Amino acid sequence: MTLRPYQDITPSQLDTLGPEVRRIDVREPDEYTGPLGHLPGAELVPLATLEAAASAWPREAPLLLICRSGGRSAQAARLLAHGGFKHLFNLAGGMLAVREPLAPRPQG
Repeated sequence: MTLRPYQDITPSQLDTLGPEVRRIDVREPDEYTGPLGHLPGAELVPLATLEAAASAWPREAPLLLICRSGGRSAQAARLLAHGGFKHLFNLAGGMLAVREPLAPRPQG
């Protein structure tokens, strides 16, 4: 079993991340401004530009990677880990999970 170079977090865990965690949204601009919106304070860095943009970022800085469903952000986390980043978080389920309405509770 291979350990992932990042930690998955759920939308309910977002509030546990401190202000030092930089929020990086790796979707495309039309997705960032689209119906799912984006997290407050998130920076748009599309996946195709991530490697170049991250070249100047400190490797010890904690990063939260965000996308639509969690796939691209996991890919981004692996890419950044390969580039020497140490403190990476992936938003499991992405913005779909953030915007998902709460499931109704059973009555009775």
